[in-house]
This record gives sequence, structure tokens and C-alpha cells, in this order.
Amino acid sequence: MTQYEKALKFKQLHQEPGLFILANAWDAGSARILEHLGLEALGTTSAGLAFSLGRPDGRGALTRQQSLENAASIVLATSLPVSADLENGYGDRPEDCAETILLAAEKGLVGCTLEDATGITENPIYDIGLSIERVRASALAARRLPFPFLLTARAENFLYGKPDLDDTIRRLVAYAEAGADVLYAPGLKSLDEIEAIVRAVAPKPVNFLLNPSMENFSIEDLKDSGVKRMSLGSTLARAAYGALFPAVRELVGEGSYQFAKNAIAYGALNEIFAS
Repeated sequence: MTQYEKALKFKQLHQEPGLFILANAWDAGSARILEHLGLEALGTTSAGLAFSLGRPDGRGALTRQQSLENAASIVLATSLPVSADLENGYGDRPEDCAETILLAAEKGLVGCTLEDATGITENPIYDIGLSIERVRASALAARRLPFPFLLTARAENFLYGKPDLDDTIRRLVAYAEAGADVLYAPGLKSLDEIEAIVRAVAPKPVNFLLNPSMENFSIEDLKDSGVKRMSLGSTLARAAYGALFPAVRELVGEGSYQFAKNAIAYGALNEIFAS
């Protein structure tokens, strides 16, 4: 499948009725497994990549080159459309964000997310004026590409100690008007918050990030609230590490290896990667 065909498929997923899952792969192997298991599109995860490199997640943990090279390896490993987690665009200036979009497209990506978080503890969120210009520059760069590159703009308030729904909505509406194709506010915990954002930015699609501390509602509830896409962030990578911890603790702490019974068979895994 060509990059153009992948881009059309990714766009179509955002236009069809219902909700789809954007599973986040952290390397080529996880991408192949996710495709084998029937996922329709993939995202990357900066946290998952950082952990795989033995680094803590956070602004500056990864360079733009590292993130794009990882994304390129995922693109080459799968026939699915891939959207990249590009953090804050790897620069404060609108020009930096635009350049990152074009470099991402060169790697075979058909979409990305762009955050409005600065990475500065004392001032964690960009001023809304600059944030809008960053989204606008990114959208203009995406429009110059010969295929529909979907730009997802993120409002990071809820992740950085500012659970201000009104400001989050104001930002997302402004980002939509500046050209963002998909809107995204990670950290939401209630259906009321989600539904308010869906209404505010309609008819543009909304991405919801799986949040273990969110209220007890189902994927069907999210669909009914109008969410178009659910991404998983670093959850799948952490789930994989979550299986590693008890396995090694059993091995070194109890001297047993019952965990091995739950490991996927060598042949089954090898067959996935050989196909």
C-alpha cells in the first residue's frame, strides 16, 4: 500500500460511523503484532520509545531524529497507516513545527499529534496565541503535501495541573479553526467533559486517550458520546512491561518459572514476523 493509499484509509477511518482504536506501537515488532491482531491504524508513543531505550519519559528525552527514525521503522514494518507522536514539534517556533511535519511525511507517516506543552515546569503550557500559530503553521505545511496528512492538535491542560475545561475547549476550538483535523485533550476523566469537547469542536473528530483513572465507562459509552478515535498512549508498552516484572520476580524470588506457561509460543511469534 502506498503512502497516499494509507493516508486515504486513515482519513476514511475518521469519516466512517463509529469509533476506531488507534493502537500505539513502540517498535517495529509491536507494530507487526498489532497489525496481525487486526488493528486498522497505528500511532507511535514517545513514552513507549523512551522506556525501550532505558530513558524516562519527558520533554527532551528523545531527539526529533530518534523519534522519526523509530516511526520510520514502524512504517516499514506494517501496511497500516501510522500517525506519529511528535510531542511539541521539537521546537517552540511555528517554523520548527512546520519543518517537523514535512520531515514526518518523508518518513512515510500519514498523520501526527502536536502538543501545546512547553516542557518548562514553571510555564508548562504555551500562550494560546503562540499555540494557535504553531498549529496554523503545521496545518499549512501538511496542506502542501500531495496526500491528506491528518494533524491532531492536543490541549495539555489536564496533564499539567490545569484541569480548566473552559480554557481547554477554547484552545481546541481555536486549533480547529487554525486547521487541525483532529482534536485531543488527554487527561479527561468524565463523559461530561468528553461530550462538552465533542460538541464544541463538531464536526471535527475527537481523539480520546485511554486513562486508567477515568470514570467507569465503556468503549460503547465513548462511541455514544461522539468520540471518533481512542488512542492508547504508552498503555500497551506498559502492559508488556507489566508482564515482565512478575515473571522475573517469580524467577529470582521464588526460584520457579510458572510464568513461562503464559508466554506466547516461539513458533507462533516467529510465524507472525515471518509473514
